[in-house]
Amino acid sequence: MSAVGEEHLRHLVEVVGRKRATVQDYRIYLRRHLVPFFGDVVLDEVTPRDIEAFMRRQRDRGLAASTISNHVNYLHAIYAYAVKRSLATRNPVQAADKPRAPRTDPDVHFLSVEEVEALLRAVPDDYLGFTDRTLYLTAAMTGMRQGELVALRWRDVDWSAGVIRVRKNHTRGEEGTPKSRRSARSVPMADRVATELERHFSGSAYGHDDDRVFRHPHSGNPYDASRIRTRFYEALGRASVRRIKFHDLRHTFATRMAGAGAPLRAIQEWLGHADIQTTMIYADYPPDPSNGRMWAERAFAPAQPRRFGPVSDRAARAHQLQVMQ
Repeated sequence: MSAVGEEHLRHLVEVVGRKRATVQDYRIYLRRHLVPFFGDVVLDEVTPRDIEAFMRRQRDRGLAASTISNHVNYLHAIYAYAVKRSLATRNPVQAADKPRAPRTDPDVHFLSVEEVEALLRAVPDDYLGFTDRTLYLTAAMTGMRQGELVALRWRDVDWSAGVIRVRKNHTRGEEGTPKSRRSARSVPMADRVATELERHFSGSAYGHDDDRVFRHPHSGNPYDASRIRTRFYEALGRASVRRIKFHDLRHTFATRMAGAGAPLRAIQEWLGHADIQTTMIYADYPPDPSNGRMWAERAFAPAQPRRFGPVSDRAARAHQLQVMQ
């Protein structure tokens, strides 16, 4: 298991060209989870029951079903690699019963417009404050991921076209391509974002085309991800705004755009989702095209008072008969 797993990791890096961050995750799966359980057992000696025992052990350790699925999926990839190269005769993972996929949280966490404004007001006026304020506003009004913002360069801010082009991603201290092919995209740049970015550009010592937009103002290094999160949580606390993740500013953008009537397909493009089903979590936020509120008001409106009393009703019917005759 150990030898074939390490060989598979080298294959992913040298032949397939998988991203270093992805391979790093797989290396953790292999060395911290798979090898300690399966040891140096020969691949063909592992049975589907052994796979299921591994999943039970991981569950007993308190790991989430999604995490266990990640481990088992990578084990499946190791066996697929081994079978193709005659290092194993079969893939026992295929016959093992997998844990059910966890139900996704139906709640989308985001900030209201008022909460975004409170957050921006709560940013301190220290040496990182101006960078933070522009960063939070750009995240909330473009839907860009944190790593995409950290990797953003001035040449990709197109003031004349009113768009920001997402071309790079910065994660775990390394710069690479965005998360997926669809993630390389253009996002709309509202006038307010453009104005703030122009102010940030004017006050920055790093204004060349290849310079990063959001970098440490003193050292010029990429803005550290953990530092961003820490200061973001502190600003939320000062603003007395419910605690959300930085990534939820992306949800803020999507829900506001959906609420304004933007098509879900356009939101999918702006967010860089590979699958429209991912974007469908925002399907409840657009205006109701059936005008259901009006129908509900009409259906449950209080009864109108009668216009005629009993006598007047009879007189009205008699008058109607006379007219008909």
